Amino acid sequence: MRLPTTGTILPVLFLLLLQSFTSLESELETIRKRVVAELMTTSISEERVKDILQRMDTDGSFPEIDYQDLSRTAGFPHRHHTSDLVYLAKAYTIPSSPYYQDPELKEKITLSLKYWVENDFVGDNWHNNQITTPTNLVNLMLLMGDELPEDLVEKAQPIIGRAHMEASGARPSGDRIVIAGILAKNMLFTRNKEAFDEVISIIANEIKFATGKRGMQHDYSFHHREDRVNNTTSYGYGKYANAFGEWADYVAGTSYAFDKDRINQLVDYYLDGVYKQLVYGIYEDISVKNRSISNQSSFHPEGTEEIKRLLRSTDYRNEELEEILRLRKGEISPTQAFAKFFWQTEHFVLQRPDFYTTVRLFSTRNRNMEKPYNGPGITTHHRADGTNYLQLKGNEYHDIWPVYDWQKISGTTILQKPELHGPDAIQLDGLTDFVGAAEDGYFGAVGFDFISPHDGTKAKKGWFFFDRVYVCLGAGIVSDKPYPVATTVDQVLLRGPIRVQQVGAAARQLPEGEHELKNLEWLYHDGVGYWFPNQPTLSVKNQVETGSWADITDQKNVSTEKIRKKVLTAYFDHGIRPEEAGYAYVVAPRTSIEELASLPQSGLEILANNQSLQAVHHPGLEQTQAVFYAAGSLSLTDGTTVAVDQPGIVLVRKDGEFFQSLTVSDPLRSKEVFVIHLPGHYEGTSEDVTAAWNWSTGSTRITIKLPQKVYAGKSITVALRPHN
Repeated sequence: MRLPTTGTILPVLFLLLLQSFTSLESELETIRKRVVAELMTTSISEERVKDILQRMDTDGSFPEIDYQDLSRTAGFPHRHHTSDLVYLAKAYTIPSSPYYQDPELKEKITLSLKYWVENDFVGDNWHNNQITTPTNLVNLMLLMGDELPEDLVEKAQPIIGRAHMEASGARPSGDRIVIAGILAKNMLFTRNKEAFDEVISIIANEIKFATGKRGMQHDYSFHHREDRVNNTTSYGYGKYANAFGEWADYVAGTSYAFDKDRINQLVDYYLDGVYKQLVYGIYEDISVKNRSISNQSSFHPEGTEEIKRLLRSTDYRNEELEEILRLRKGEISPTQAFAKFFWQTEHFVLQRPDFYTTVRLFSTRNRNMEKPYNGPGITTHHRADGTNYLQLKGNEYHDIWPVYDWQKISGTTILQKPELHGPDAIQLDGLTDFVGAAEDGYFGAVGFDFISPHDGTKAKKGWFFFDRVYVCLGAGIVSDKPYPVATTVDQVLLRGPIRVQQVGAAARQLPEGEHELKNLEWLYHDGVGYWFPNQPTLSVKNQVETGSWADITDQKNVSTEKIRKKVLTAYFDHGIRPEEAGYAYVVAPRTSIEELASLPQSGLEILANNQSLQAVHHPGLEQTQAVFYAAGSLSLTDGTTVAVDQPGIVLVRKDGEFFQSLTVSDPLRSKEVFVIHLPGHYEGTSEDVTAAWNWSTGSTRITIKLPQKVYAGKSITVALRPHN
């Protein structure tokens, strides 16, 4: 074989390098076309285009926008200027549009862009300058930048360039990917391959655990800030997960393709984090919302595009993704049933195929609520004080907030002050460590040693979730303030008649108004039943409430129109300066009046409800759930005793005569093992369990290894085996 000469090798190497460079340049163009193609998926409304053009002034501005008001509370209405420009660019660029390649439309776009770049509106909120405006302008450039005057394109570049990796908003968390994405789009527009390579590498490495810091936690919740407030379905959804998935799709099949392990971790985050904090994985869960609860919203299923992207990117857990996709399309009904405690975020979720309920908590480890940045959220002081929302359809509380009593939040125990504290006193540190839950993936118990950082109100609050019912207990309710304390069973949109049963009286329908129901046995409303085993007095309001969106925000340009909605509010009035007050009620979602009336015969039994111990036994499931606020013992219904050597939360399941399994957690997160004493002789079935038989007491000392470090606070379930 004849070897090539040196003179031959050099041209060959040059050609190979040229081909490689051309290939990479071609890949960039492929990615650019994908980005533009997605921008052009919009359906163009001729009426909307006409409306924008009619509103546009002769200088390209829009008279309804106060361009001089750049304050944070104004909400930056200027964003509508640039977003309308993007819509006009789509109308000009999309072939099916009636305005496709319309020279007059192009002239209007140029005029309006000229107005913007010459004035360069910089708002007081960094987000508008680093994200909102650059996003709209870079999209405009990608759609038709090559057809715009060069001087306008050049003047727009510094404005787009405020989205860069050293910007204040590009901190690790959702906004980092968003800002990197804006920068990547601009590099595609300017054909800057070297800069694109750098920024796409940043995006590719953003899916990772960041427990204790901003970002994705090991329980698959998401913290946007160092306050460790739950942001899973806000920043952690659209600005983190969806932004990463979007770029994974853009670069798929190229040399820039993201690592499969990262994409699969994103799938885990969606399925085990985001979708378990959405009602049935379909609708927004209002318990996760923070300050945005003050903004009017629409009720609709979440989108399907992020799932389609994942299905194109990986075959990992595809059946589960397909189910969420079909649920959101309305093709199937929910089937999933689970319980999950997000121990890094202190948020409990339980779902059955026909109802969804949550408990939101906080401790010394996490602050209670998001600050009311930029105006919204000024009434949210108590929304983490053990809030327990129940949703069957997902719209039970939809836009109730303008007429809401923010000191009677479902599930909470709150001092009824003449008015809420100021907006600057919303976000506070928790005062207790004992906050947590034990769950085995299907059942769960929640315990909350609650002290209000706002008012000093104290309570031991427990929730015990079985299959079709859950039990809510409160004990040791104390306050030294000269105002009443109330525990709210529910405050929800009134969706039908209310039926009640009081001791010694026939069941009746409650007329609209305000009522004090003494010796109450049960209350029934729209498929949800509440049973009160101690026949307490319950205050009930079922009437029209009024308010406005402007009442619950400091933002400007918000409607002051009075809104009227029918609301059901049911609560226990513990009185002024209560000492050792308590409550007990059972919630039965998706039940009938007949089933509700028969609950007292079900055998469901409250075994304890005091400051040291709260416990409930469900005979049909042969399960006992207990919250031990201190070391102690619990007498079971069969006369035997279970004892623990430390505080903790326990689920005990039996199978006939014998104990079958234990689920435990350490809400204090201070121990390496959990020690419990069970009557009978048992053996552990895994390396996490040791069992020591005590002949003299007839009991077994069970020692269970607890999760540590980033998993501290997580539950562990162990199987037990009777000794032969």
